[in-house]
Amino acid sequence: MGTHDHRHHHHHHPDPGTESSGRIAQVFFLNAGFALIELIGGLLTNSTAILADAVHDLGDSLALGMAWLLERFSRRHPDRDFTYGYRRLSLFGALINSALLVAGSIWVLALAVPRLADPVMPVTEGMIGLALLGVAVNGVAAWRISAGKTLNERALSWHLMEDVLGWVAVLIVAIVLQFADWPILDPLLSLAFTLFILFNVSRTMWSTIKLFFQAVPDREMLARIERALTELPGIETLHDLHLWSLDGQRHVLTVHIVLRELARGDSYARVKARIGQALAPFELASTTIEIEQRDEDCRDASTAGPTGGSLV
Repeated sequence: MGTHDHRHHHHHHPDPGTESSGRIAQVFFLNAGFALIELIGGLLTNSTAILADAVHDLGDSLALGMAWLLERFSRRHPDRDFTYGYRRLSLFGALINSALLVAGSIWVLALAVPRLADPVMPVTEGMIGLALLGVAVNGVAAWRISAGKTLNERALSWHLMEDVLGWVAVLIVAIVLQFADWPILDPLLSLAFTLFILFNVSRTMWSTIKLFFQAVPDREMLARIERALTELPGIETLHDLHLWSLDGQRHVLTVHIVLRELARGDSYARVKARIGQALAPFELASTTIEIEQRDEDCRDASTAGPTGGSLV
């Protein structure tokens, strides 16, 4: 009687989520440590340009830290308190990050604007040293995060490349100041950095606030969803069509669909299957669909818009 070997050979494949979280954690600690160094360095070298870049790097460090935490939180399942899960925390994190960046930018502007009238020559040797270190640290961080494939990592990679270019600009100005007595270049560069930060932060903050108040994340998508549903056979009208987002990427749809009389041989199951196929390309995180007959009173009629339909 032959014997069978029941031993199983386990091959351990690295978990992509864990790898992503690890990469983001490394880059966060690298960036956060360097942001503190450049804040101190900016004060010691008397350079508002370095302080402005420090605020930029600090903002990126906060974004990295929140991305790292959210990579970990996102793996938590919905529970009785958070039935949609924890994705919406990312919006709260983005708001905190934006508020801190605005506060830091106002501080830099308060330092830089008076210097336009009375520019002070910074310590250029210190600026050059910090700029070289900034290019190296942010370059390594950008290279490290570029190995990742998640949306989080791709967005962070662009942020870090912006930082590298910022430090290249500081390096060029510091070298020019070594040979020319143009101290006004330092506050001018800090103003350019700060206005760039404020422009980007204001856009992010506005879109985040809109999502907090459950604004439509993508008007074009809403119009395409409405078109895809109304073109289905057997569907007369839609109303109470709502599209909102958990975190800017995962969207939720609710809609009431009014049917004509079911065609001969048709069934609710077939209608639902057609609706499912029509919505599949939109990759929605959650859908809630109420199907009503033409002569049926809608129990949510009091919450409908002025026309009782979607406001696209």
